[in-house]
Amino acid sequence: MKRVSVLGVLGAAVALFVAGIANADITIGVTISSTGPAASLGIPQKNTIDLLPKSIGGEKINYIVLDDGSDTTKAVTNARKLISEDKVDVIIGSSTTPNSLAMREVAVDSGTPMISLAASAQIVNPMDPKTRWIFKTPQNDALMADAVAVNMKANGIKTMGYIGFADAYGDGWLTEIKRSAQTAGIKVVAEEKYNRNDPSVTGQVLKLVAANPDAILIGAAGTPGATPAKELIARNYKGKIYQTHGVANPDFLRVVGADGNGEILPTGPMLVFEQLPDSNEVKKTAADYVTKYEAKFGTRTTFGGHLWDAYLLLAKAVPEALKKAKPGTKEFRVALRDALENSNVVGTHGVFVMNANDHNGLDNRARVMVRVDNGKWVLVK
Repeated sequence: MKRVSVLGVLGAAVALFVAGIANADITIGVTISSTGPAASLGIPQKNTIDLLPKSIGGEKINYIVLDDGSDTTKAVTNARKLISEDKVDVIIGSSTTPNSLAMREVAVDSGTPMISLAASAQIVNPMDPKTRWIFKTPQNDALMADAVAVNMKANGIKTMGYIGFADAYGDGWLTEIKRSAQTAGIKVVAEEKYNRNDPSVTGQVLKLVAANPDAILIGAAGTPGATPAKELIARNYKGKIYQTHGVANPDFLRVVGADGNGEILPTGPMLVFEQLPDSNEVKKTAADYVTKYEAKFGTRTTFGGHLWDAYLLLAKAVPEALKKAKPGTKEFRVALRDALENSNVVGTHGVFVMNANDHNGLDNRARVMVRVDNGKWVLVK
């Protein structure tokens, strides 16, 4: 009788163990810059997490959210913790290009899919062993630089200056705008850099104004993008001022104030979805997210939309991965990576059509040009 009882207990234990595996939770690790110079990017991303569903494909989702303080070293530390201690199935983050580039090696070494929320094409290009596990939702700087150059050419601009972050984001934009400008027949006559937390850029702006270009592009993200903009107005610069999609949030508008009037930038269609025709593929998805976000947190930002798009990608990929393996396993992470690589998803910012050579998957449908007009974004038609 004892032998039968022991076997019965063991059988029940095995059944419970197997059931536990079958119902294993999916763990999503998130590291974002909700404090520090990039906080205006990270805060709406953190807010967006509160709006995410708590299950995908019938499996419960556990979100583990960390703040990297806009610091590259902390972002890497967070990624290591999420992978080694929390055993996450996928990482979302970080908010900035330098942080995302630094995190790649951690994700690749562990075989963990990573969806970056930063802009630089360098994060996923070129496709090689370092980028095989990495995906991203924001539009590549290359795609947006082309839009800037096209608009400049249409406005009769022949010469331009550039001032951008002295990091991978600013360097990436400088590389891409040089390429785009050359194609458009626009000459870059001055280049300057500054740090995200610099309180003043007077010296750099004086050099730009002295070069007297027809237009100046500011290669920045978040509220630090307002520093050169305000200084250019203070120095009576009369040319056109352009920004990147990195400043498309209300905090930038608040900080730049009236000095931002007339500035032009490329952005995802989500920011001005009401101004789009009903035929636009992205409009419905963008409206759904913005309605949810603004009901709880107030004014929309494009950066929260990038995190929502990461969720939409996972909502499509997870059920495919579940057909092949269970969460918490190496096999599931591989299957999830493979499913992400074959994504075809309508997001808030564009239509993601990924493949083995493109882990961003966005095209011209992911960009529009807008103008700052008295603290509002106005679609440039």
